[in-house]
Amino acid sequence: MQEYRVAVVEDQPLYREMLAVLLSSVPGLRLGPVCADAASARADIDATEVDVALLDLRLPDGDGLTVGRELRRANPAIGLVLLSGADSMHALLELPQAESAGWSYLSKTSSLSAGSLVHAIRRTARGHSVLDPALAGRRRVRSDGPLASLSPRQREVLALIAQGLTNAGIAEQLTLSTRSVDAHVNAIYAELGIQSAGSRNPRVAAVRAYLADTTPADV
Repeated sequence: MQEYRVAVVEDQPLYREMLAVLLSSVPGLRLGPVCADAASARADIDATEVDVALLDLRLPDGDGLTVGRELRRANPAIGLVLLSGADSMHALLELPQAESAGWSYLSKTSSLSAGSLVHAIRRTARGHSVLDPALAGRRRVRSDGPLASLSPRQREVLALIAQGLTNAGIAEQLTLSTRSVDAHVNAIYAELGIQSAGSRNPRVAAVRAYLADTTPADV
């Protein structure tokens, strides 16, 4: 099992402590610097020695998006997971498309569990993007956007891609063959104009398309 060193930037003391305790207890994860604000993150985190940073989106002296981009400049391979108490996944769309790989989003209210956190950390460390499962699964497709042309099953598969599942994981969840999922994924890429080969990760592009063309369920 590959080990990942994880830094935390979180201003709420209780939540910060909970994250530190949780990360310290998971095999394969090693707790790195734990910071309360952007200033301490800049002072204490050496991005070249961290694989993933968990970043509170709203900090008392800045925001996690800015801190993450600064860390990425020092270490282009670092994975970055934004945390927020509200559904603020749209913040990821503020990133240029060329920078969007290895950025993920988790809700503080729905995803504080070892399983969801470790899944997001591991996938993000490998350059994928993971959207909070509880929020992503409830988003509604815009009727006038590109996703409207997908079949119901393809939309279901795309929502699971956005949650960070592999094709094998999607097949298991939907009780389909992996070959069927592969076909759905390729059809999604074709419909959305996503190249399945090249330097950019097509799954990251698919996640970005899903986020851009859906709205929260309560909107």
